[in-house]
Order: sequence, then C-alpha cells, then structure tokens
Amino acid sequence: MTCRVVVIYFSFLFFLATFVPLVHMLPYDRNKLDINFYDRSCPNLLMIVRYGVWSALKDDSRMAASLLRLHFHDCIVNGCDASVLLDDTPYFTGEKNALPNHNSLRGFEVIDDIKQHVERLCPYTVSCADILALAAREAIDMVGGPSWPVSLGRRDATTTSKEAAEQQLPSPIESLENITAKFYSKGLDLRDVVALSGGHTIGFAQCFTFKGRLFDYQGSGRPDPVLDSSLLTRLQSMCPNEETSNSNLAPLDATSTSTFDNEYYRNLIYNTGLLQSDQALTRDRRTAAMVYYYSNNRFSFYNDFAQSMVRLSNAGVLTGRMGEIRQKCGSVN
Repeated sequence: MTCRVVVIYFSFLFFLATFVPLVHMLPYDRNKLDINFYDRSCPNLLMIVRYGVWSALKDDSRMAASLLRLHFHDCIVNGCDASVLLDDTPYFTGEKNALPNHNSLRGFEVIDDIKQHVERLCPYTVSCADILALAAREAIDMVGGPSWPVSLGRRDATTTSKEAAEQQLPSPIESLENITAKFYSKGLDLRDVVALSGGHTIGFAQCFTFKGRLFDYQGSGRPDPVLDSSLLTRLQSMCPNEETSNSNLAPLDATSTSTFDNEYYRNLIYNTGLLQSDQALTRDRRTAAMVYYYSNNRFSFYNDFAQSMVRLSNAGVLTGRMGEIRQKCGSVN
C-alpha cells in the first residue's frame, strides 16, 4: 500500500508539473476583453503607452484633455473601435471631418507615435482602439485624476462614418434630454452623463461652441441671463461677436485649467460653466443634485468618473474575428 501511495503521489506531482503550466500558456479568450490580454503577446505595452503619453504632455499641457476627448468621441460613435482615427478614403468620409471633430479633435499624432513603437516590438498584435483607451486613462492619471482598469482585446473597425458622428455625438448647444438619450443608446445612464461631463475640468473650447450664450442666447438678442456677469465680460473680450473669433480658445474650467479636479462642478454652481450643455446640468432637479454632491466630494466624483469610463470604454467593442488589428491607425490594412 505504501508503494502505491508513493506512485500516486509522484504521478500527481508529474501532472502538476506538466499540465498546469500548459493551462497558463493557453491564449486568452479572444471573444472577451481582459485586463491581462497582452501579458504574453506584448508585455511592455503599458510602459510604451505611458511613456508616449508622458512625452506628449511634457510638450503640450492640453494633450490630456485632447486624448480624453478623442477616446470619448471614438466610443460614443458606434463603440470604441478606433473608427475616429481613420483618414478619408475614396470609399468613405470619416469621423475626423464631421462637424464636431473637424479642426477640433487633437492627439492623433500621439496615438500614431505610440502605435509605431508598439508595432516594432509587437507587430500585428495590439489594436489602435486599445492604445487609445489606455492613452486616455494614462493622460488623466498624469494630470491628477483617477485611474481605472482598462480591459483589453478590442479590435479596430474597417470603416467609419461622418454622418454617424454628426448624429451620435452630443452637441454643446443640445438639450440635456437629447444628450441623455445619446448616452442611453450606448448603455450609459444619467449618472454617467454627469460624471463624464466632469472631464471638462480640463481643456479648452473654441468660441463658436458657446458664442451664442454671449450675444444671442436662444435668439433673444441678449446674453444668457444665467451666465455670471464677470465671466460674460471676459468671454466677450476673448470671443468678440465676429466670425474671425470662432476658433479662439477659452478654458472649460478657468479655475484649474490643467489639473483634473472637481472645480468644474463648483463652477456650475456659481453659474460660471462655459458650455450651455454643462450649465444645463444645474437646471434639472436630478442632475443638479449630483452636481452639488460632486462639488463637495472629490473622492466620490473620482470614483464615479472611473466607473463611467469603464462603462464607456466597453461600449460597442469589436472582439474575436470582428474588425482587424491595424498596422497604422489612420488606415485599414
């Protein structure tokens, strides 16, 4: 009996030594997102992305907001599939030239540069959609915001649509009801609307996106009566009522333009929100309560923003055999 026990014991050890490592060598399920998706196929991915984002922010403090916006504009239009990165072709006009994006979206060269470095070490492996999702997370972390887990394994779209972008992207002059409906269509909810709007604590907006509030609010011929008078004077100086000022820039959060914090919500309480769609959050009983809460609870805002970013970055993703892994983010293979 003793010999049989010894044989069984050593047989079990042999099983552990041979079978268990094989289990760990099996590839991840390609039809599902996984935080560890590239651990074996591209183990240095996170380091490459983080360095690329750091280099970009070092030279341009606006880039954190630009990368976050680029990721949002990708995900809110038919899902997080890097379709926003595609250049126009004879077969389609892409999202880059949609009205909300044209001469407005930034950060394409940062993603292209990171992708180039990734391709050298891990060719045909990492999608542009995953790089963009990681870059947005790293950018916010580097300017004082929260971090969040980014599940990986997205595939890249092989087409893009200017019309889809113009229909699905929220507008700064759109009603809260319409904006909320667009979020709902992506599986997001009202809390996501308020939390993700907090991303406007960094970055700038072009004058044409809010000039109506300064001179002719809703066709009244007068400024928005809610807008703080001192802010109105400053903005009218920055954005005079002439077409040549349309591309001038104003900070979305003048209190802490380059730092991710909860000052955005305090601005809304004091009627110093820049965009009409932002200030509208204080005019609805449901969203106003969240604005006041976030204005006094930075930790809760950070936590909810992180959770909303997870939901956003998982919206409408392509996995498995869907789409492709682009070699260059601006064009299909």
